Amino acid sequence: MMLLLGNWLSSIDPSFAAVQYITLRAIFSALTALVICLVFGPRLIRWLTAANIGQSVRDDGPESHLSKAGTPTMGGAMIVLAVAISTLLWSDLAVRQVWFVLFVTLGFAAVGWVDDYRKVMLSNSAGLSAREKLLWQTLVAGVAVVAVYFTSNDDIQLTLTIPIFKDADIFLGWVFIPFAFLVIVGTSNAVNLTDGLDGLAILPTVMVAAGLGLISYLAGHAIFADYLHIPNVKGSGELTVFCSAMIGAGLGFLWFNTYPAQVFMGDVGALSLGGALGAISIMVRQELVLFIMGGIFVLEAVSVIMQVTSYKLTGKRIFRMAPIHHHFELKGWPEPRIIVRFWIITVILVLVGLSTLKLR
Repeated sequence: MMLLLGNWLSSIDPSFAAVQYITLRAIFSALTALVICLVFGPRLIRWLTAANIGQSVRDDGPESHLSKAGTPTMGGAMIVLAVAISTLLWSDLAVRQVWFVLFVTLGFAAVGWVDDYRKVMLSNSAGLSAREKLLWQTLVAGVAVVAVYFTSNDDIQLTLTIPIFKDADIFLGWVFIPFAFLVIVGTSNAVNLTDGLDGLAILPTVMVAAGLGLISYLAGHAIFADYLHIPNVKGSGELTVFCSAMIGAGLGFLWFNTYPAQVFMGDVGALSLGGALGAISIMVRQELVLFIMGGIFVLEAVSVIMQVTSYKLTGKRIFRMAPIHHHFELKGWPEPRIIVRFWIITVILVLVGLSTLKLR
């Protein structure tokens, strides 16, 4: 929207042509999302509190979490709204990648909203059943990846990029559909599993979004992409604006979500942000780099899979409790220590993921 306005104003004053630069619009996108969250955050928290939309704590979780019962939740709606508004304002809406990522984000936000609604308004701590949640995630992700597959006009958009190795890329063909589906749904649920401590999920999400934003810009620039030997995906540069909106909204939300949290994002935020990260990685053909940068999310998901598998096969648990951040809680680690150490690990993993671009 602002791009169209800037192009029109540039005919009057050439200085307005600067709005054509992705980097400038990315900065304004981040600031817009940040301001939206900082301004409306307190009002949202007051409204959620007045409406008794508080966190329902599961009785099988750590005892320290019982004190969090009643803390306003569903604050992720603020993140999604800020990201959507900033993206619509500052991105080039003629680029299809923007709409694909927005569709996944809003679709998964809707699934998360229903889940949160059942937990809070219906006093059901379990929310949607695993089968119901997967069904709706399958519908949203399935529509998105099928649309991407049939609108792809270049083989590079269906090719799996292998980090580090220059000539090891694999053309997926129709296999792209189930693979992309697993990336989106898997990342969404992994972020959701990570969202168990104050601020634990949101800052790693911001960091990974920053990494993907840089990759999006490079992938959309023919010269940079050729130099780094990464896929040059036309239009992907506009996803930098979307990633910047995630950064701004995430930091704005963290202002209220940092320990001790004044509000939780809920599934409406965690599912949508995870789905967005997965969708962006697909658009820029860097799914494996996402797995590296989002290693904390992978670790959380794998810990749950290992715990469930071990218990079903042997009747024994590997961890004191899964996801793994609960394991460290039960070992006596203070919550802030777990959070900050996971943040530090994410910084390292994002840098490692970005380094693979140059190693090609």
